[in-house]
Amino acid sequence: MSNRSHRNRGLMSMNAMRRDGTAHSSETIGEEPPEKTAHVVLKTDCIDLLAAIPDGSVQLIVCDPPYNIRLAHWDDRDDYLAWAARWLAEAERVLAPTGNLVLFGGLQYQGEAGSGDLLSLLSHLRVHSGLRLVNLIVWNYPSGMSAQRFFANRHEEIAWFGRTPRYYFDLDAVREPYDEATRATYRKDRRLRPETVEKGRNPTNVWRLPRLNGNARERVGHPTQKPAALIRRIVRALSAPGTVVLDFFAGSAVVTRVAIEEGRHSVCGDAEETLAGYLKAQLAQLPPEGTYPPYGITDSLDPAHPIFTGL
Repeated sequence: MSNRSHRNRGLMSMNAMRRDGTAHSSETIGEEPPEKTAHVVLKTDCIDLLAAIPDGSVQLIVCDPPYNIRLAHWDDRDDYLAWAARWLAEAERVLAPTGNLVLFGGLQYQGEAGSGDLLSLLSHLRVHSGLRLVNLIVWNYPSGMSAQRFFANRHEEIAWFGRTPRYYFDLDAVREPYDEATRATYRKDRRLRPETVEKGRNPTNVWRLPRLNGNARERVGHPTQKPAALIRRIVRALSAPGTVVLDFFAGSAVVTRVAIEEGRHSVCGDAEETLAGYLKAQLAQLPPEGTYPPYGITDSLDPAHPIFTGL
């Protein structure tokens, strides 16, 4: 059977543009980090926060919503899908043409969540949204609960949507380096581009990253805290330095911390009083100053702020 990629018009177009020295709109354009980043952290409802953000002003939304599995009072909605439809529509409105939405979830929760599982959200977006599903990422972790009546779960799904076909993607920022033996072998293969071999491999859509165990130093106390390494890969790949990252279910405040470290601006909000304490614990884990741009944090959202006019 012939290689189907030889007849892939999209791939042929990308290769032709590379030969001509031009860049596709989905490929990264190198940008320098800003001199200082601005970060808004608010105790507020997600709908109220979104309503205050200008159209087309956000590059990346990291959305880790409640799964509706009765984990806490904030995780229990009678009509979850109707509620989610409101913030999904607002999320689409605030995304820039190059913007991306990353939606955490899990198909394994459909029994507990009813209309709140990821499959329901994906089905809703397919019918009611113009967002484009770019990848369904599998976050594979080595440990978890045991099971007797089914195969023990060791992954969650992460859905990545682009606002338009011009979505931003920086593969080089998240490539995984080859070991020296593999690199030496690939250098001999004339079918491979030498510069790509030096950069490393595409991490694929299966990400093998551990979850945070109960004793992890990174823990700040939130029950569904995501690892900074996971958020960092998303931020690096799907946003450019100096653009705005939005998280309206801020939870453990990890997105604010990663945005600071990676030279992005951020707007994060959560309806829980605990957000301030989690943020303080996250900031205490920042690396030494000088390894990222200086930053400022405020609890006031100004829609006219310059960070919203850069896209």
